Amino acid sequence: MDPVIVVGAGPVGLTLALALARQDVPCVVLDEGPGKDEPRPARTVVLREDTAALMERLTGLSLDHAGFRWAGWRSMRRKQVTNEVGFEDAEAAPLHIAQHVLTGALRAALENERLVKIAVDSRLDTLEQERSGVTAHTRGASGTWWRGSYLVGCDGPRSTVRKLQDIRFPGRTAVERHAVAALRTELPWQDEALLHRSPPWRTSGPSAGEIIARPLPDEVWRLDWLLPPGKDLVTPEMLLTRIRETLAGWNGGTVPPYELLDTGVHTVHHRLARRWRAKRVFLAGDAAHLLGALGTHGLDEGLRDADNLAWKLALAWHHGPHEALLDSYQTERRALVASRLRAADQALPLLRGGGGLRTYVPGSSRSLDTLLMDGHLGRGALGSPGTYADSPLAPGRLEGEAPVATAPGATVADVIVTAEDGTFVRLRDRLGRGALLVVLVAPGTGVWERRHWVSAGIMPRLAAAVSALPHRAELLVAESYPGAAAHTVLLVRPDGHLVTALSGVRPADMYAAAETALGGPATGTASKAGADAQAGAREDAGAGSR
Repeated sequence: MDPVIVVGAGPVGLTLALALARQDVPCVVLDEGPGKDEPRPARTVVLREDTAALMERLTGLSLDHAGFRWAGWRSMRRKQVTNEVGFEDAEAAPLHIAQHVLTGALRAALENERLVKIAVDSRLDTLEQERSGVTAHTRGASGTWWRGSYLVGCDGPRSTVRKLQDIRFPGRTAVERHAVAALRTELPWQDEALLHRSPPWRTSGPSAGEIIARPLPDEVWRLDWLLPPGKDLVTPEMLLTRIRETLAGWNGGTVPPYELLDTGVHTVHHRLARRWRAKRVFLAGDAAHLLGALGTHGLDEGLRDADNLAWKLALAWHHGPHEALLDSYQTERRALVASRLRAADQALPLLRGGGGLRTYVPGSSRSLDTLLMDGHLGRGALGSPGTYADSPLAPGRLEGEAPVATAPGATVADVIVTAEDGTFVRLRDRLGRGALLVVLVAPGTGVWERRHWVSAGIMPRLAAAVSALPHRAELLVAESYPGAAAHTVLLVRPDGHLVTALSGVRPADMYAAAETALGGPATGTASKAGADAQAGAREDAGAGSR
């Protein structure tokens, strides 16, 4: 079968190619550039906990040395601290990393992937679809025709793929503008990110109503100044004045030594493509959506696009077209990004208009600073990664459902589990392999060797039920899981989202949930195949006990 064509070699395109390769799907990445990225210290990204884990899993590297995990977050208004958050667990802290460093780690991982070919200096100019595949033509030094099974446009805001498919990209232009500088210096606080609103010092240019300081490795800081509406030119002189005024304001009137590494202007747009799928062509990342106002993280969402799409394309590539499963990519991801865009657009007048939150939202006790902090920290309506609870892949009501702390459709907690070979691993380390995960919560198993409990209790019945599922699944055992009682069984998608949690071994319910999660009929009752699986599981368990 023909490879998947990925157009664009930014973080989203490279992530998708790596994720597909790890599921034995060959890819061609069309890179219009020379195959390397210019270092830009002022162009950085913030990744939430699970997205950072995805990057580490795919690259095989710990990104803690390449990036920086904040020790805390502080919000200030004038001279008063309004909010403080500490990250006691370093792994739960947001990861701040330069984009060229992240891209470099992905490129290095792809060098060892025999299933991925990166074609540099290859700019897409023609795209044709047929019933059996996709044909793309590139111009440049190595201009040629490429044949693929599917094609994914990860080619940014000006996506050629989106334009060739005549997909509209409506939205708002220049929602926010920020002057940006990366510099090496010492600030009065260490390892914490800061949001400073209405700083008390007088500025020589347009009023600096909001400043964000975010640490990077080697005492480097990225500073962002919110610019007033309009298209006023940000001159080097104005930016240098801002830097000195800000550093002096934070250091008692004295400008500390600093080394200016990079500058820029970051303009935020809000746009959402009308369609994310056109037959065998898909959009992901900035080609599908633009967001980023009020601290929302655009690249983080693009990486989630790649994670969501990879296992669905892999299943279709290996087992034939599965239209309902492929359609669910647009349904799930577009709805979630649209929700975040609506939340940001609704909050903008509150946060930038100067009115009090209670004036607009009666009964609300949340402050403006808390609302804005949520966007930066990946919390609440502005920043939460959201769930796929309303997805067509979500099973209906099942008789054996059990409560756990993770909502259906949300990302599972990263607990320690015992793998089938008896080793202890992180749950998220088992994701991205194309298999469903079945996790049994069994307190006490961690102190015994696997051979002592793998054939005891409910394990034989559960193993039989797992082997009867309509798709390859891996059986894992956890000592505990947040909010779960003993003998709770979790069914997890290959991208780490919870399908359902069941009380005990319920083969029919498990089969029905797995069938729906793979794009099958959404029903809360067991299908005939599920009933057959239950009967088979009972027979296998009985045979194992004799």
